[in-house]
Formats: sequence, C-alpha cells, structure tokens
Amino acid sequence: MDAPTPASGFHMADVRRKRPSERRAVAVGELRAGPVGFAALAGKTLPKGDALAMAEVAGLQGAKNAAQLMPLCHPLSLEYVDVRCVPVPERHAIRVYCETSLTARTGVEMEALAGASAALLTLYDLTKPVEPAL
Repeated sequence: MDAPTPASGFHMADVRRKRPSERRAVAVGELRAGPVGFAALAGKTLPKGDALAMAEVAGLQGAKNAAQLMPLCHPLSLEYVDVRCVPVPERHAIRVYCETSLTARTGVEMEALAGASAALLTLYDLTKPVEPAL
C-alpha cells in the first residue's frame, strides 16, 4: 500500500519497486574568467592559492552532499565521482566536468550537477578578488 501524498504536495519519488541499474551522469559548466582572472587561475597566482585544485575538491564535496542541498533528492552512496577543471585559453575560461556513477534505483544527475556547481562557485569566489567584473 502506498502512503498518501502529504498535504504540502511535496514528496520524494518512490523508487522501491525499481530495479537497481548502473547509473552515470556528466555535468559540464564554464566560468568565463576574463583575461586577468584566467591568467591568475591558470598560473596558480590567486591570493588564496590554487583555485583549480580547490574547485575540484569542492566539486567532490558538492556531489557527495547533493541530498543535503536539495530536499527531495535521494541520498545516494556514490561509487565514483570525478571533477576536472580544464583551462580553455581561447575563451579565457575554465570548463568544469563532473562525472558521477553508481548502481542504484534512481539517477545520479543531481549529484553531477551539484558537483559542477560547487566547483564553479568556488572558482568564482576565489577569482573575484582579481577580476571583480566576473
């Protein structure tokens, strides 16, 4: 028997009857850092240090904590997370890739999106002192 829908209308998706399957998601985002910000990012000369390395760590944390950020997101035991920050010199940009995967009853795209977002926010935060017009 299914539980009744709460009065608020909000509820997590019921995945109990779904079979676990291999799930994988990749999210991609980009920060256009401008010429000064890009040079500082790529040269690892920002005031707070190596923002690319810090963004990759923040992306891992973001993916692992997606369910804490989004109330209806299922908490998942991720089996793999990879976050990469790739300089794109011709655009003065940093492209962020976040890949997540696991075997589960529900998808893993929110974790990939949360990871990419956390990495991009970290890049923004650490770059704005040298490129205030970000």
